[in-house]
Amino acid sequence: MISNSALPLLVASIAEIFFFERENKITKKKRIKGIILKTSNRLSIYLKNPGFIKEKQLTIGNLVAVNRDNYFIIKKLPNEFDYRVKAMELEEKPNQSYQDIGGLDNQIQELIEAIVLPITQYKTFKNLGIQPPKGVLLYGPPGMGKTLLARACASQTNASFLKLAGPQLVQMYIGEGANLIREAFALAREKAPSIIFIDEIDAIGTKRFDSDANGDREVQRTMLELLNQLDGFSVDNQVKIISATNRVDTLDPALLRSGRIDRKIEFPSPDVFSREKILQIHCRKLQVSENLKLSEIARITENFNGAQLRALCIEAGMSAIRSCRKVIFHDDFIHALSVVNLKTNTKIDYFG
Repeated sequence: MISNSALPLLVASIAEIFFFERENKITKKKRIKGIILKTSNRLSIYLKNPGFIKEKQLTIGNLVAVNRDNYFIIKKLPNEFDYRVKAMELEEKPNQSYQDIGGLDNQIQELIEAIVLPITQYKTFKNLGIQPPKGVLLYGPPGMGKTLLARACASQTNASFLKLAGPQLVQMYIGEGANLIREAFALAREKAPSIIFIDEIDAIGTKRFDSDANGDREVQRTMLELLNQLDGFSVDNQVKIISATNRVDTLDPALLRSGRIDRKIEFPSPDVFSREKILQIHCRKLQVSENLKLSEIARITENFNGAQLRALCIEAGMSAIRSCRKVIFHDDFIHALSVVNLKTNTKIDYFG
């Protein structure tokens, strides 16, 4: 009888796999696979026979269940990941598309060339001998559509999409943030083809400096692990990185060099033509008057970003609701313009 405190199997990981040849009287030579296991009870075991698993199914780092007596491999176990890393994986694809983004035609084309085509047309790059970029940095002021474009890019491929937030990777305990980075990349490799989106990367990617504060040193350890992971995977493994920031000037040069984040895509403030396209996108589902001239609205909304233009359309709709109308007029947009400007320029004094 087996007691409750003793399990029939042990969990082990494959630390090393190697081949050697030996003479056989019957056959000329035979290749034998040697396996070194690291068990959960801190033993290193050498096996000549993998047990009940075919040799081709085993790779370094696999978790396996082994017999407690002879340490034969009984079955292969799924890799374990931190629950926080698993939560970063989006089970459902984002529903955004390129048609939901206005005034960013050049940025869309650059992202397609750097991320989408290497995943969907991998053989074309391989036949031409071109190494596609590993990563892309989207930078620009807030509200320009960086996150929206990353989600639209993920929806256009069959790749798995992992969304990491820079502040989420800043952890209290030593090594915890680096471990999250490590497991996120391991999960992305397992789910390949995959896209890792790191939003607000400036939270962990700032320039290194001398500091005695434990928090600063931990942030730098997390960034060093990110650099290590960017160097550690090949362009052939179908894992792509999209990062976004509002403060590109604070990022460490080691993070931005070619071979890690190869492409930098700027998101400038929209011009008058881009603002008109953005307004057209947000007005597609609105009941607007036939006399509404979006070109005039675009002309008087200088220095507005995409998020502010969306807020303008919502506020115009609210103005029509207050007037008990089912159609949004030009005057509603003019009134909404003053409201959005007021909210944008108002400074809240918490101690006044």
